[in-house]
Amino acid sequence: MYLYGASGHAKVIIDILLACGISIDGLIDDNPNINSLLTYPVYHNKLDLSPIIVSVGNNYVRKSIVEKLFGEFGKAIHPSAIVSPNAFIDIGTVVMPGAIVNSGTSIGKHCILNTGVSIDHECVVEDYVHISPHATLCGNVKVGEGSWIGAGAVVIQGVEIGKWSQIGAGSVVTKNIPDNVLAYGNNCKIIKKI
Repeated sequence: MYLYGASGHAKVIIDILLACGISIDGLIDDNPNINSLLTYPVYHNKLDLSPIIVSVGNNYVRKSIVEKLFGEFGKAIHPSAIVSPNAFIDIGTVVMPGAIVNSGTSIGKHCILNTGVSIDHECVVEDYVHISPHATLCGNVKVGEGSWIGAGAVVIQGVEIGKWSQIGAGSVVTKNIPDNVLAYGNNCKIIKKI
């Protein structure tokens, strides 16, 4: 397995892959000054290595990298994660330690389900979403493409969050949130367009 992006996020994915018994062949990074991460070589200007996981936390950057790569994408699910056999997790997605994904949930491509997240039944998480550590999605929540749910946020059942929006850490989301906004607080309120 290769990783694109040689920073802190890659270190966590390396730990996940090792815990799963998957070998790491190397990393790719655009910074020519980074030549290794942990004990692994870092290559430059390589777009055709596979299987690969894009190990970049920023949703916009992750999507732009995915769109220029060739080859197959992998995924990584930590052994301590609890994933229902009736849940679907697509390619490129990373599920960190202690995450819970319950029955009927669909997780899109190239998502990050960070440490200790809880995603209840029948949620839909679209491509390039990042659910930060210890955030909770109650049942039947939908999170649109590219959105970012902050650490410790709670989204109550049935709420929809639009595409490319950001929910601040610790927020409690009780109403639908539109596309392309920053929102936070308890009760979560739209602060500005982004």
